[in-house]
Amino acid sequence: IEEAVADWDTDDQSTMLVEMSAVPINYDLVIHKTGEIEFVKGFSYPLIGAKVHVLSVEAIDHIYNSRVKESMGIKLKKTSSDPRKDPRVGVLRMFQELEKDVPIYVDLEKLVRYHFGVFSFTGGGKSNLLSNLFRRILYHTEETKLVIFDVSCEYPFLLGDVLVDSKIAAKVILEEEARSGEDFARSIVKPRDFEDDERATEALKRVYDRGIVTFYSSPMLQVPTYASVLDEIRTMKANSADRPNYVQALDEIAFAVMGWMDSWGKREHETIDEEFIEELSKSAQAAVAKFKVSDRSGVYAWATTRDLLRETLARSQSASKRGVSTRDILKMLRGDERLIIISIAEPDLLRRIVIDLTGTALRYRKRSFEIRPHILFVFDEAQEFIPSRGSGLLEECSRAVERLLRQGRKYGLGGAIATQRIAYLNTNVLQQLHTFFVGTLPRPYDRTVVSSSFQIDISILDKTLEFPPGSWLLSSYIATGIDNVPIFVRADNSEDVLREHLATLGG
Repeated sequence: IEEAVADWDTDDQSTMLVEMSAVPINYDLVIHKTGEIEFVKGFSYPLIGAKVHVLSVEAIDHIYNSRVKESMGIKLKKTSSDPRKDPRVGVLRMFQELEKDVPIYVDLEKLVRYHFGVFSFTGGGKSNLLSNLFRRILYHTEETKLVIFDVSCEYPFLLGDVLVDSKIAAKVILEEEARSGEDFARSIVKPRDFEDDERATEALKRVYDRGIVTFYSSPMLQVPTYASVLDEIRTMKANSADRPNYVQALDEIAFAVMGWMDSWGKREHETIDEEFIEELSKSAQAAVAKFKVSDRSGVYAWATTRDLLRETLARSQSASKRGVSTRDILKMLRGDERLIIISIAEPDLLRRIVIDLTGTALRYRKRSFEIRPHILFVFDEAQEFIPSRGSGLLEECSRAVERLLRQGRKYGLGGAIATQRIAYLNTNVLQQLHTFFVGTLPRPYDRTVVSSSFQIDISILDKTLEFPPGSWLLSSYIATGIDNVPIFVRADNSEDVLREHLATLGG
């Protein structure tokens, strides 16, 4: 030991010792006679005294990216941090001594469809990374849609460059109506480095001027749907169980309703219209006459008077002319919009929207047997939506998100969750994630939860304590080039894109 420093100045290899620690990735490098290389799943123990070789940039790129590049059709000769030019997430952090950066790619469609999570302490860059990923998804997949539940009201600025891109159909939904660009700019949270930048306000005004900013119109009364009509019929049947002719009349009316729905391709959750009311009136009057229902009964009154239904429909249509409802957002999912940001700071209101939107979207996909376009539902500040413990609305929301992640991937519906408080989350939701990004988690218990949920060695997670903001441990069962192998990544900085965007505004 005393001679260790002096030995470095000699050429005597017998006295030279370099001790190193390494994490095996469980792949063997096979060099074929033709000179081609192949990485094969397996593990061969290195022999003591054998030569150690340093991989080239090309070989490293092949290990981590060849499968993803082939899947996504990436043929770039030069990598770039520009999200429009290159779908990379960032660069590998494990080979920083190399002369040039090695990019890292993930299969964006698999990332979306099989769910992912982002976990780091406050200030670790979660929103920065998510914005980075969202740009890549929008620019490098053909039709994937994003729905961001934004309780922090920050994504209209973080994605401001995307929102003014005429090629990306988008909608920003606020809690209250913004009557001017200034109102809109005041309602949006900006990163610390941009708080005093006047160009940030100008950027948000540009978003408002595009005409894509609206507000959520909470339903003041129940909108009549085919489901509500059928529910009324079921209730009257239950109350008329001792009168077989009433039950038969109501059955015939129910068959008429379902026949209309089949003929016109209507779903139970859809709103009824005037044409349906007219047809319902004719069928109901014919049924009560056919089965001799007493003209003094409630069934007869319901069947022969449709004025109340017409009035309810008219009032609901009038109330929903301003702003957008959950039903309108569902129409957007089947329309041209690819980016929908719901920036509402009231957690309970946002939870109700989550429950209605995810539940209806899942039911629709099941009934229509559709898997495209892929839709990614994003739950930033996930502890507000999927806590490990909760009651009432909070518990209902957690169950709704769990149901979405359990069943959604079969129907092209994905989920992304981000939080600094992973220990407080519903573990059933965590177990559905196939890809995760982990930044610095100072609390040992948080790292233990990640280790047990994703089967990754705790000693590797401890390395994240050394990470600066923007560095991540990435691992995936399906979306990376090598399955379930931890990769240390330095993500591209989303704020660089924002600075370039603001520079185009002048000032």
